[in-house]
Amino acid sequence: EVTVGRAQLTVGLCWFCSVLYNCSLLRDSLREPGKHSSCRGDCVVVVDVVSGAVDLLVTFLTPVSVVVALYLRVFAAALSQTRQMRSSRVAATAAKRSEMKAAVTLGVVVVVFLACFCPYFCMSFTGQGAYATTAWILVVWLLYFNSCLNPLMYAYFYPWFRKAIRLIVTLQILQPDSCRATIF
Repeated sequence: EVTVGRAQLTVGLCWFCSVLYNCSLLRDSLREPGKHSSCRGDCVVVVDVVSGAVDLLVTFLTPVSVVVALYLRVFAAALSQTRQMRSSRVAATAAKRSEMKAAVTLGVVVVVFLACFCPYFCMSFTGQGAYATTAWILVVWLLYFNSCLNPLMYAYFYPWFRKAIRLIVTLQILQPDSCRATIF
């Protein structure tokens, strides 16, 4: 059961682990600030090969594996539901459309995730990200841009999500009985 307390604990634990992990990556820069700087005001973080490999595993390979596994489970559940809907002839066409939409949505989400994360880790793992070049800045921007793309993809694929966003943006969510709004 999801409760407010459990949600708060989970969010707090995620933030704590993130801060702890990033501080461990930055330990040398925090101990000796400016050690690797070539000029005044330069902010350079050097990550050694072992830390880079751990970073690749923790922040790329593990999340990619989890995302793919979860989306495959969701897709399998969607397939199961559409097969159950196929028992009636009228629902057969709707079931095929629903199955196709689920496949497209899941595929797009996974491909966008990989497209945003792969360039960063390719450059990082090969050591090309040691200096703030224009290419490196663009790759890091693309990495963070993925967080913006997820809600946009859901808004594009799901009308109930668009309606929920509209209720939030227009502040109708603050109206009495807004919890009874029908968005599906």
